[in-house]
Amino acid sequence: MEDGTNSEPSSQKVTFRRWPEDFLDGSYKGDYDPEICPVRHVLKDIGDKWTILILAGLKSGRKRFSEIKRLVPDVSQRMLTQTLRKLERDGFATRDVTPIIPPRVDYELTDLGRSLVEQLVPLATWADENRLVILQARENYDKTTNSG
Repeated sequence: MEDGTNSEPSSQKVTFRRWPEDFLDGSYKGDYDPEICPVRHVLKDIGDKWTILILAGLKSGRKRFSEIKRLVPDVSQRMLTQTLRKLERDGFATRDVTPIIPPRVDYELTDLGRSLVEQLVPLATWADENRLVILQARENYDKTTNSG
């Protein structure tokens, strides 16, 4: 996206003045179709809590399904399966099946997945450092909006 063009498969070609700088510096004016926004297309698939937690679980290396389930105990088996399939489809993880009885299935981050996790580390650090401030802000908001 360095040259400012969108390479999404589409009949439309969208040009950004300085993507992502315009968006991040506040000068973004919404002058393109949100359906082909590169940020929305990536964030909609990685922005849910399960994806981020599962990516974090795979950060330390190859894991079996049951190991990931233990790392994220509140995810249902169905949601874990769906999320792992999505990660595989998007190129963030690989799935390796060893044909034994029962079959052994291992998951591992790809280079793309590892590069994504590297970008999530500062966000996770920020969230940890600001969690109490955010909880206090929520409590203050709830007190003022529920009392009137």
